[in-house]
Amino acid sequence: MKKFAYIIGITTLSMMVLSNPSRAYHISQDANIFQSGIASFYANKFNGRRTANGEIFSNSKMTAAHKTLKFGTIVRVINRRNGRQVTVRINDRGPWIRGRVIDLSRAAAREIGMIKRGVARVDIEILKRK
Repeated sequence: MKKFAYIIGITTLSMMVLSNPSRAYHISQDANIFQSGIASFYANKFNGRRTANGEIFSNSKMTAAHKTLKFGTIVRVINRRNGRQVTVRINDRGPWIRGRVIDLSRAAAREIGMIKRGVARVDIEILKRK
């Protein structure tokens, strides 16, 4: 009987832990989150080339590429791993690699601590729509 009660207790505890979705993945409590996903950053070869809005791209500026946001939109990008954040202006289209939601300039990627890994899980908040 003791063994049966022990098994029931462990099973109940396991179900409670596993049924808590906040343990399984990140759930943002912030209603301002526009999008979550994987961020990457521009390769050096794009430095000096034209972006989709006609600007000359610079890896030292706080800019980013997004597939749908209007050019000039200001967004905050938050690295979910370390909480660091950066504010960037959308001036290009992309990223064109499946599963990625935003491409950051190298300066912006450095600001949120993702240079070494190359990619990061991020939350994107819209601060000012264009």
